[in-house]
Amino acid sequence: MSIFKLQGRTRAQESSNAIERMYITMRHLFNRGFYKPMGISGETLRESLLTLRPEIYGSIADDKAELEGLLYVIDRLPIGIEECRFINLTSDEGYGNSHFKPIVPPKRRRNCYRIDDEQMNIEITRGRSEIYDILTHLTFLFIESHKIMKRVIIDEDGSVNRDWEKLEATVQAVEGMSQAQREVALTHTASILGRTFHEINTIYPKFSTSDNPDRFLKLVYSLGKMALKEAIKNEKRIITFSPVLRERLGHHIHGERWANDIKMKLIDLKLMDRPLHIISANMHSVMNTLYTPHALKNELKKSKELDMYEQLSDSGNGSLRTKVQKVALDNGMYFVDDKSGTNIDIQIFDTAVLKDGFRSEGFDERKTEEKPVILVMDYAFGEQAYETMDELLKPLNMEGNEFRMKVKSISIMGKAGILEGGKGDIMIPNAHLFEGTADNYPFENKLKKTDLDGHGINVVDGAMITVLGTSLQNKDILRFFHDSTWNVCGLEMEGAHYQKAIQAASQLRGSIDENVEVRYAYYASDNPLETGSTLASGGLGTSGVKPTYLITEKILEQIFNS
Repeated sequence: MSIFKLQGRTRAQESSNAIERMYITMRHLFNRGFYKPMGISGETLRESLLTLRPEIYGSIADDKAELEGLLYVIDRLPIGIEECRFINLTSDEGYGNSHFKPIVPPKRRRNCYRIDDEQMNIEITRGRSEIYDILTHLTFLFIESHKIMKRVIIDEDGSVNRDWEKLEATVQAVEGMSQAQREVALTHTASILGRTFHEINTIYPKFSTSDNPDRFLKLVYSLGKMALKEAIKNEKRIITFSPVLRERLGHHIHGERWANDIKMKLIDLKLMDRPLHIISANMHSVMNTLYTPHALKNELKKSKELDMYEQLSDSGNGSLRTKVQKVALDNGMYFVDDKSGTNIDIQIFDTAVLKDGFRSEGFDERKTEEKPVILVMDYAFGEQAYETMDELLKPLNMEGNEFRMKVKSISIMGKAGILEGGKGDIMIPNAHLFEGTADNYPFENKLKKTDLDGHGINVVDGAMITVLGTSLQNKDILRFFHDSTWNVCGLEMEGAHYQKAIQAASQLRGSIDENVEVRYAYYASDNPLETGSTLASGGLGTSGVKPTYLITEKILEQIFNS
């Protein structure tokens, strides 16, 4: 038993070292200004990723292609990037005012621009975590492309096998494919990828879009084609970082602009002197919880509230969502559209205007100046959580006057990976441990496990690991976190960053009350310790609705009763 534990720990240490090497390397490459991912300069990144073998990237270290990991990555990168030899990471440098049409990946809110046939520009406005995320995904993508290349080249002069020739002919054909032609192409693709026809046929529609149903075939072809050019013609793919991005990174330019817009809106609405409660959450659960009882009175006579929330979460029920939103806008809700580049939208709720919605006993008798203002900020991304919260909690200095917000509580809710449960379970942390550092942030969480017990959802508590990237975790390192005396119950990317900003504002700078209440709660989007339960296996579906709204209700109950 002791030998087994020693071997497991050694593998965890090896994984931890690989993550550390990746981040040191990425910072070095960023400072250098450019690198070739499949050249000598990208070797450390490739080797570290292959050593780590993250769960989300599945069979990255095998000869066969990793299909679920490829789908996960492609959903987070701009369409067409697989065709580009030059990938340029930029700051917000004015492309939004040009003729270039922004390309927004389905699962990541970032603006990308196809400059020409060979170049893709990706706008970085969310800090270092966004750069790490992109470089990790691109490293995976290029490793997979070279797997394809190695399986189709049959001799040193660059001759390719019959499977590749058939795939190339299919992709280059102008007319649409019949089902029979598609299945022939999938057969050749299966051989190229080292997968069965059944596996390829199953994954194929997940890549399809309405205007590009055969995207999977074109993706495989483009990846292989670019790798062949690297191997035969020495046309290396190159990733560059613009001088403006390198100059601006870390200076909170977008976060400061974002925070100032919010404070100016609060001043315009005459809400700056009211008790303020900040919630980091999605853009629907607080609004729906506050206004559904009033907006959907008739519908609620036939359905329970939870069923109604599930209906509101259904993409086919736009009319219901519109109805709730209209009532909200007429009864104290305000939108602050993001113009700063942070991609973090804001909702402000003046509860003094709230009619017949979610409330506490005796709420109507309270004075207007005592009724809370709720500020909901959309999810930040990794280190961006520190930048935005740090700037938000600072006083606003304008025309010689200082304006301070009366922050009474800060609540963070979101999705996280769980280490002792399954999708849809809830985690209540009592500390955030920052992966790769000696930093840890214990805190008094006003939300307790007992607050959420008894509602038919499994609830666990313990410490949370704030990881440098969810896509870099493997079972060995996660088991070490879970089995060690740290008592870690889950992992996410923002908690330590938020708490670092909160503690700085409350205990060091004195920008807000040192006794500000904090609440953290997460619902499980995946269990990376279970095969088939990683983020790459798909979304939560309706299983995320109940925990989302249970957490939201408990946060609002505490706010209204404070």
